[in-house]
This record gives sequence, C-alpha cells and structure tokens, in this order.
Amino acid sequence: MSPPTGPTTTPECHGDDRCITCSDAAVAVRVRELAGDGLAVVDTDGGPEEVSVALVEVVPGDIVLVHAKEAIAVVDKVR
Repeated sequence: MSPPTGPTTTPECHGDDRCITCSDAAVAVRVRELAGDGLAVVDTDGGPEEVSVALVEVVPGDIVLVHAKEAIAVVDKVR
C-alpha cells in the first residue's frame, strides 16, 4: 500500500470509509497523544479513546482510520 498523498486520499483497501475485509465501517479520528506500547489516545465523537497504532506510524495530530480499536491506515499526516 502506498502512503497517503493528501487529506482526501483513501487507501486502496478502504472504499467509502469501509474495511473491505469485513465490510464494517472504519472511523476517521485524530490522534491526541501517543500512550506507549503501540497505543494512542484519539479523539472520537464519544470522547477520548485508547486504540492500537501498532500497524501505522503516527504522531499527534494525524488522522487515522480505526476499525475494532486498531488504527489501520493514516489518511492525513501532520505537516
């Protein structure tokens, strides 16, 4: 998979914000802070949540797609 090129780029494996592996929705959230051990705190509509970022390289401010508490793609990197 190639890295995203801009804020509107959707990774090939995710059409219409859905995970094609299981057809369930992936949610775009902003990384608030890195919590260590491959975890990060992200901002969701329901408030902050801890998710795994073991599969992606992120810094606070990046926007990631999260499915089942796992960040599966970076859709917008902090400049």
